[in-house]
Amino acid sequence: MARKGSSMRLTSSRVSSLLLSMFATFASFYVAGRLWQESQTRVHFISELHRVTGQGKSAISVDDTLKIIACREQKKTLAALEMELSAARQQGFVPKHADVAETKKRPLVVIGIMTSLGNKKKRDAVRQAWMGTGASLKKIETDKGVIARFVIGRSANKGDSMDKSIDAENSQTDDFIVLDDVVEAPEEASKKVKLFFAYAADRWDAQFYAKANDNIYVNMDALGSTLAAHLGKPRAYIGCMKSGEVFSEPNQKWYEPEWWKFGDKKAYFRHAYGEMYVITNALARFVSINRDILHAYAHDDVSTGSWFVGLDVKHVDEGKFCCSAWSSEAICAGV
Repeated sequence: MARKGSSMRLTSSRVSSLLLSMFATFASFYVAGRLWQESQTRVHFISELHRVTGQGKSAISVDDTLKIIACREQKKTLAALEMELSAARQQGFVPKHADVAETKKRPLVVIGIMTSLGNKKKRDAVRQAWMGTGASLKKIETDKGVIARFVIGRSANKGDSMDKSIDAENSQTDDFIVLDDVVEAPEEASKKVKLFFAYAADRWDAQFYAKANDNIYVNMDALGSTLAAHLGKPRAYIGCMKSGEVFSEPNQKWYEPEWWKFGDKKAYFRHAYGEMYVITNALARFVSINRDILHAYAHDDVSTGSWFVGLDVKHVDEGKFCCSAWSSEAICAGV
């Protein structure tokens, strides 16, 4: 019986060893198979990359290969989106300002001419003198890269005869920017300029944006050559720079209700004279982004200067913007 029990234990031990060997063999085959499969995958990816890029001699990781394959898939998606966008344009779902033809040539400057409800005679004089109308207005945009628009708010009684008169004029000339959130009043002048810069920066990707009054003549050629000299200054603030006394008495012409903010000496910081001044694209976008928190003082030129006091801005004192006396080199002059 003892010999028989010993024989049974020996047989059981041999069976266990055999099963263990078989398991180890199968495990080896499985691991080898997975390694072979992984190597084949790497070979496939690298072969695919070589086929696409032609760089048959460069070694590259699987991760990089996957990135390139993902890029190819994104390219297919982009092509599909472009087809959808094209179809949307044909059906009129894309806004006018997104038209590709309108953005082929980047404008040099957008000029906002501040005007009032009762100033039609001044507007007609500007159109006749330098701005143009219809085809001539478009020709200036195309040939000189200068976009000029009258900027106006709404009547305190929205929808009245004055508003309707502006709408009728604009339907004929198509040369207005109508700011519905601005009431046409002297105390809203700074807000009006701020919202013009914001609107223009959102509407046109120009190099510069200019504020002008409707009582000046602008020399387009002189303006273009002067601005071209400042294209390398991304944060330029250009104009007839000045500073001076802050008027604190209500009966004074240029009274500033917040005079106390300018210190004991009551002196303005350096800013461009209000008849006409120019800011670059970056500064216009700064105004657009921060329009809700930029403070408006009583006068638009002071307000504009205040927005840039804390910024790294290049103040360019350009006498051609002083608009005091006309000369062949002057950019503007009073009319």
